[in-house]
Amino acid sequence: MNKKRFAGITSMALAGTLALALVGCGGATPAAKDAGSAEATKSTYKVAMVTDMGGVNDQSFNQLAWEGLQQLSKDTGIKVGYTESKQEADYAPNLDKATDQGNDLVWGIGFAMSKAIQEHAKKNPDVHVAIIDSAYGDAEQLDNLTGVTFRSQEPSFVVGYIAAMTSQTGKVGFVGGVKSDVLNTFEYGYRAGVAYANKENGKNVEVSVQYLETFTDAAKGKAAGQKLYADGCDVIFQAAGNAGNGVIEAAVDANKLVIGVDKDQHAQAPENVLTSALKRVDKAVIEVSEMASKGKEIGRQNINLGMAEDAAGISEHHELMSDDVYQKALDLVKQIKDGKIMPPASEKDFNSYTASL
Repeated sequence: MNKKRFAGITSMALAGTLALALVGCGGATPAAKDAGSAEATKSTYKVAMVTDMGGVNDQSFNQLAWEGLQQLSKDTGIKVGYTESKQEADYAPNLDKATDQGNDLVWGIGFAMSKAIQEHAKKNPDVHVAIIDSAYGDAEQLDNLTGVTFRSQEPSFVVGYIAAMTSQTGKVGFVGGVKSDVLNTFEYGYRAGVAYANKENGKNVEVSVQYLETFTDAAKGKAAGQKLYADGCDVIFQAAGNAGNGVIEAAVDANKLVIGVDKDQHAQAPENVLTSALKRVDKAVIEVSEMASKGKEIGRQNINLGMAEDAAGISEHHELMSDDVYQKALDLVKQIKDGKIMPPASEKDFNSYTASL
């Protein structure tokens, strides 16, 4: 599988140089049709996104994607829209609806839409289709299909360090949505950050893990948070989409600490959100959409983003942790950017990483 890198993930980079380092492109992508007129008629270009079941107001990656499209429209005049999915059966008809409405680029938000997105791309070769949180092997790729993934293990590692260094009970928690390769990056990155803090500071902080098997049920998230807090965890990292908002509610009720995900969730509970592991879905959506609108060849690509591309990080809010911990966290971000620390993204890599400490 070809892994591509974002180089310079700011809108300004597009003005002078190609913001995506795309290697081994296939033939001309359908998004490049009428490329000569794409720039001149950019205001007629249309982009739509289809959410997964978390919905557009999930305070997480769906909302970030929509905020990115809104900013894209404001900056460029590109027309944008969205459709919410209430259940898995909605994915295919919602994608069809977006294409029937004349959109040039259709986004699927979330790895749960991976198969539906691929099938939609096959059926609609004249429409560019892209997805957040999914990548495709060479045999699965199509000229009009783009996958975007994030090295979520990187910010998860840093917040794991923060959690371990902030915990007073020696027990921290992780609440995930649906177990998957994508969620593994969060869990094992977080576990590795805790392990790093333990090794560097002579601690023995334990990690308790619970999966909800849902990204939408906030009540389940709250119940999981309540149980972990009752069991002695005083910091929980939630990576569960809309269901994770229930964990934040549990933190408020218990007067404990919680770590947000994807979007900076500080505003939801300023006295309880210790930090957030940021995944800049908004920037990715803006960059890829702009390139497609300009007729750039971005089909048959898997774009992989992380801290080195400024597409991942931690919240600037650090009022609930010591200055020393925050400064060390920033140093860890720099070491990850420089390639000196490579957080694990799977259980196998985690075992190898901890053995090397």
